[in-house]
Amino acid sequence: MIVWLAACTPGTTLPTGPVQDLVLQDVGPELLVPGSRLVLEGIGWLPDLAGPTALLMSGEVDGRAVELELPATYVDDHHLEVSWTGGSSLGLGDAGTFTGTARVQTLLAFDGRLHRSDELAVVLGFAPELTPSLIAVEDPGDHVNDALVVSGEGFLLGGDEGETVARFDGCFTPLGASTCGRVPMAEVVGHALDRGTLVVPFAPWIAGISPGTWEGELTLANGDLEGEGSAVLSHRIRVPVVDRVATASASLGQLVDVEGAGFVGPSDADPSAVTLLRLDGTFRAEEGGTEPVLVTLVPEAVDGGLVRYVVNEEDALGRSLDVRYGAGTFRGTLTPLVAFGADEVEGAAVDVELALRPVRQVVWLRFLPSTWESLRHLGLREAREAVVERVVEVVARDYAGVGVELRLEEPDDYALYATVEVGGPDPNGLGLLGYDNTPGKDTDNLRLYDRIGGLNAVTQLDGFPGYGGVFVESLFAFSEHPGDHAAVGEDADPAFDLLFDPFRPDRGGKPLTAEELASAVVPSSNTDCPASGRQRQVGCAVFALGNLIGTTLSHELAHSMGLADPEGDAFHNTGDWQDALMDGGSYRTFRERAEVAGEGPGLFCRVDHAYLERILPTGEPDPVPDRQDCY
Repeated sequence: MIVWLAACTPGTTLPTGPVQDLVLQDVGPELLVPGSRLVLEGIGWLPDLAGPTALLMSGEVDGRAVELELPATYVDDHHLEVSWTGGSSLGLGDAGTFTGTARVQTLLAFDGRLHRSDELAVVLGFAPELTPSLIAVEDPGDHVNDALVVSGEGFLLGGDEGETVARFDGCFTPLGASTCGRVPMAEVVGHALDRGTLVVPFAPWIAGISPGTWEGELTLANGDLEGEGSAVLSHRIRVPVVDRVATASASLGQLVDVEGAGFVGPSDADPSAVTLLRLDGTFRAEEGGTEPVLVTLVPEAVDGGLVRYVVNEEDALGRSLDVRYGAGTFRGTLTPLVAFGADEVEGAAVDVELALRPVRQVVWLRFLPSTWESLRHLGLREAREAVVERVVEVVARDYAGVGVELRLEEPDDYALYATVEVGGPDPNGLGLLGYDNTPGKDTDNLRLYDRIGGLNAVTQLDGFPGYGGVFVESLFAFSEHPGDHAAVGEDADPAFDLLFDPFRPDRGGKPLTAEELASAVVPSSNTDCPASGRQRQVGCAVFALGNLIGTTLSHELAHSMGLADPEGDAFHNTGDWQDALMDGGSYRTFRERAEVAGEGPGLFCRVDHAYLERILPTGEPDPVPDRQDCY
């Protein structure tokens, strides 16, 4: 479960002057107020741990020369954010217009050099506050929570800026009645897409959820600032409708999307408000047989047009059907019901069909920014996408024939999914190569939502390291000269240095370039590496690094699903088996892990793979029929 390798610290080189390798493409919004988040779009942004990043602005404000240096925070490789505290706090006055240039620079700790973008011409206005102005309202809907689109000026973008509020003042005529009765004025927070476009839902606390028509006036406000302009509206409210079940098939933990109109959910106005879905029909199992289904589901209301139901084992559907392994198809009707305050409204039933599939383990492979800094120490940062691609290939190969689905982006179609974090140094300070910090042994993989990463206080209470994940920096312990990155490990192997020294800056190597990566010779087997010649060395370095990370990831993921020794309490195979993925760390050589010099790949043993096939069935044959028995 634990691979004991030494901890590490990053090394640096002496400064040699600025590097022009960042690209600033856009700066916005163009009008700022205190609390605004200035978003910098570009290419090559570096994570905060790489070194401090700043936005440099040079120009004038109303004829006065201005030079600003504002700290920027990393969001992702293409977005930085700068907190705008207001013109006065920066000595610019309350309001004005900055005209000039902007550039981004990072003082990179790795090489001690300033990495910069070219200058970009910008014009940015700033003010102490904004007064909203309403020009027009588009109201295309006729249900509760349908979106109104407001056009105007001066809308607040949320966050520390604050929000623009829509005020509805009018009366309501119930369906079949002739009198429009006065209802209290209601406030609804809008979502500003930009300074001139505001989306406002026709919320249930404006006029309730019962059918009828609301008539009145819409105005705006930014906090205590009353807006300019108003609009006269008439909004019809119909019963909720289901247009379609957008998810054709689902498995345990997956989100089933139901699209329609008139859906409601909890709010400050009514924390108990809810949309329910009544299923009435028949479930036909793939193995034969049918059974009646009459259940009420409780989905999450995303907005007025979308609710999402999580397939689970705890509710009425999960108790009546085997939603983990029992594949089949439901056919019948679905009826929406909404409740708000004292009102309950039922919509029309619609015919639906939904297939249930056997359980799958969806896994988010989350590569943290520190990963790329460790690749920089290896001289391979330029190969990060190729390394990730190889990691995915390796993990997919290891779990072939098993219901494991890998994602590089956080899943938005599953509520239950596992996460494995890949980072740089081991936060435990122990130099671990990988560590599964999930609690206990999850035999049969009942949880589905384990997180191998971050800090788990439960494992700390048991006396184990708290931080989990895969730690790339710890790979330096396989080097016979790890430098400042690790202590020399007992399993140091000259093959590590043959693979990576040609690229390591601290060993006089030349870091990989994009041009070299494009012409790399990709190894075809575990006997091709280490190699000579730059093109083959590039291919071998990417191949080996992807294998090292990938097999470690597969190993730790298997721990979280109850391996090794699925029928017992052990976490590893018994003894040292040739090329066995679930052997203890001391039995797995560097060459086996890297799949070089004729060793590897490490595979699941027969009992382990059979266990994975049982808990995550696909019906596909095992691609390795002659697995060894490690017990």
